[in-house]
Amino acid sequence: MDAGLPPVRIAVNVSALQFAAKDFLSSVRAALISTGIEPCNLELELTETVLMQDADSAVQTLHALKAIGVQLAIDDFGVGYSSFSYLRKFPLDALKVDRSFINDISSNPDNATILSAMINIGKSLKHRVVAEGVETEEQLHFLQKEGCSEGQGYFFCRPVIAEKFAEFLERGVTESVVH
Repeated sequence: MDAGLPPVRIAVNVSALQFAAKDFLSSVRAALISTGIEPCNLELELTETVLMQDADSAVQTLHALKAIGVQLAIDDFGVGYSSFSYLRKFPLDALKVDRSFINDISSNPDNATILSAMINIGKSLKHRVVAEGVETEEQLHFLQKEGCSEGQGYFFCRPVIAEKFAEFLERGVTESVVH
């Protein structure tokens, strides 16, 4: 932002310990103020396990985060213990499907079926669906065919240093979206 580059959504993984801390909300607010990041450009990623440890309290915290404009995502979706009733109650923006479902979609028809169902669940709940660990063109085509809205993984780009990322932003590459 200081360099005049366009804002991007920054995803931050939140641990169970962080999420359970009494000062979690105030620390998120403080981070937003100190960095100058708009709340809509901050996406907090929480696993199903973190959210389900105290689901009723999690619902309240998530609503408070949404009230300040923060984006919320369930990370590693599908490998924890999901409760579809809570999935409806959590004010989420995105489901990040665990890479284990992406890895062998071509060799395991059951995984392809489950992945398709997960994408449809996310879409029907009006969430962005992000496929983690996309590494091949075949995986990308499957995700496109199923209507997955976003993907991340080595197929799009390997991890890069800050300067290289700034070059992407200067060229207008702001996110890897599966179309």
